[in-house]
Amino acid sequence: MAMLRTLLVLGLAAGTMAAQQQQTLTANPIRKVVNMLQAMQKKVEAEGEAEEKLYEKFMCYCKNGEGALSKSIAEAEAKGPQLTSDIEAGEMEVKQLKGDVKQHQTDRAAAKTAMAEAKTIREKEAATFAALKSDADANIAAVTKATAAIEKGMAGAFLQSSGAQVLRNLVLAQNNIDDYSREEITSFLSNGQGAAPGTGAITGILKQMGDTMNKDLSEAAGEEATSIKNFDELMAAKTKEVGALTKGIEEKMVRLGELQVQIVEMKEDLDDTGKALLEDKKFLGDLDKNCADKQKEHDANTKLRSQELVALADTIKVLNDDDALELFKKTLPGAASFMQLQVTEKEQRRQALAVIKAVHRPELSFLAMALQGKKVSFAKVLKMIDEMVSVLQAEQQDDNDKKEYCSMQFDLADDKKKGLEREVSNLGKAIEKGQEGVAALADEIKALQASITALDKSVAEATEQRKEENSEFTELMASDGAAKEILGFAKNRLNKFYNPKLYKAPPKKELTDEDRATLAAGGTLATAAAFSKKSEESNGVIALIDLMIKDLTKEMTEAKTSEKLAQEDYEEAMKDGAEKRAIDTKTLADKEKAKAEMSAEIEANTEEKGATVKTLMATEKHIQSLHGECDWLLKYYEVRKEARAGEVESLKTAKSVLSGADFSLMETGSSHHLRGKA
Repeated sequence: MAMLRTLLVLGLAAGTMAAQQQQTLTANPIRKVVNMLQAMQKKVEAEGEAEEKLYEKFMCYCKNGEGALSKSIAEAEAKGPQLTSDIEAGEMEVKQLKGDVKQHQTDRAAAKTAMAEAKTIREKEAATFAALKSDADANIAAVTKATAAIEKGMAGAFLQSSGAQVLRNLVLAQNNIDDYSREEITSFLSNGQGAAPGTGAITGILKQMGDTMNKDLSEAAGEEATSIKNFDELMAAKTKEVGALTKGIEEKMVRLGELQVQIVEMKEDLDDTGKALLEDKKFLGDLDKNCADKQKEHDANTKLRSQELVALADTIKVLNDDDALELFKKTLPGAASFMQLQVTEKEQRRQALAVIKAVHRPELSFLAMALQGKKVSFAKVLKMIDEMVSVLQAEQQDDNDKKEYCSMQFDLADDKKKGLEREVSNLGKAIEKGQEGVAALADEIKALQASITALDKSVAEATEQRKEENSEFTELMASDGAAKEILGFAKNRLNKFYNPKLYKAPPKKELTDEDRATLAAGGTLATAAAFSKKSEESNGVIALIDLMIKDLTKEMTEAKTSEKLAQEDYEEAMKDGAEKRAIDTKTLADKEKAKAEMSAEIEANTEEKGATVKTLMATEKHIQSLHGECDWLLKYYEVRKEARAGEVESLKTAKSVLSGADFSLMETGSSHHLRGKA
């Protein structure tokens, strides 16, 4: 089975290699096979690692048992409907946002068109006024000059000037002059003769003409000023409208991009939740059997994968053998004949042309049919042309809007993707830094705990030693005190016998019951036996007793001093130890708290990183969907725009021909000018 899978993958890979670049095709074919086998090894190993993780997770379910599964099922059943509701709400909002964006784009395009049309009209009005003013200024100047010349009796000189010809043309073109006045002025301009009263009438007519022309020019200037004001107001309003619409488009585009990513995340979450719910229910239904089956399946897969890896390794070893490579050099054809992939540019052009020719517009076909009909209604055809131009312009506007949407969405999504990647990287660094901090704190905590343990041990040992020393002191004081008492008693007893004056009588002795009974029976209490006094010898003994008592007193005094100092040292040591332990304990608590907080921060960063990675994956998926939605338009936008512009130009040309234009082309350089025929 493993060898069959190997051969199958080799076959598939060979087919895939047919689409690779020429550089790959010229490589050693055996080396490519080895590379493919090595890639298969990595893939099989990666599959094994992934399956091992899934297996461990599965077996974790087996160990946790029914309680964890029941809880997971309940949570999934509650989460699913909520996610579905959120997705539906999000998709409705996406639809609304897209509609709003499209409406904003349409309104903005209309505003820009209105601005362009207003600008064209304003330019025409300005040119018309400039021409009118130029003619009016020339005519008024001619009338004024003629009137002055006639009044000064210099009519003959005026008639010889160019102004007379201007005035003659003006009089002939004026519609608001009666025929009599026109004839009088024309006659005057023709021969310069006439009676004085007639000359006065002519100057009157000329002055009236001048007044009329000045009035007309003033009215035209007023209309021009009004047009300029209206134009400026319109352009300001439209500019503000375009700005507001553009801002609305940008804001809705941002919200649209974010919402689409959220919907992708929610759909993936819903899909994962649904799958997990089904798996949990199925798993819970037959927990023991599933666990046993999974164990068998995992063992079988592990064994099979091991066999496959061995087969791949053996195959690679065979192909990499020096003798085999030498044999392949002699027996295999050249790499260029390993696969023939010669796709000529001519063939590509032929295929592209065939695809392009397959595309047609039904509207143009209908228009051609209309023109080919026997009974052609030019008005109907012109209307069809106008409608077709409007359709093409609307299509172009749709492409413009779509291109703007795609470009902005790509920019927003790419910016978000880069931001998320930076956030994932920063979180990874923070996690790594936190883990290092936790490890350092763990070492410090361990050292503090060891220090506190050692301190406690030292305190215990010092306390035990102090107890022993105090016990020895107490025992010494008791024994020395008893010895002093005995020696004092002995000395006093000796003094009673040898030095009665120095004798100190003991307190009156209380008779015991036994003594009272002896006396009542007529007996006597025991007394010491009589012996001869030896004063000199007794003095030596008493002196020795005094020396011994003195030594004991000195020893007890020194012992008390030593005990006092030892107790003070002990108490000081205990105080220092207690302070150090308090400091170490507080430091330990602080570090444990810091470690706990750092661990919590690591956990939070890990969760945040997981969520950010999930958002990043959703963003990448959103970018993929944008590619599917936009790549074709962005790739062919200019081609479509140019083709559509050509179609519009052709339709306008056809309309001009049908409207009576003469398209004898006057070529100047690369420009073509159309001459209209009256």
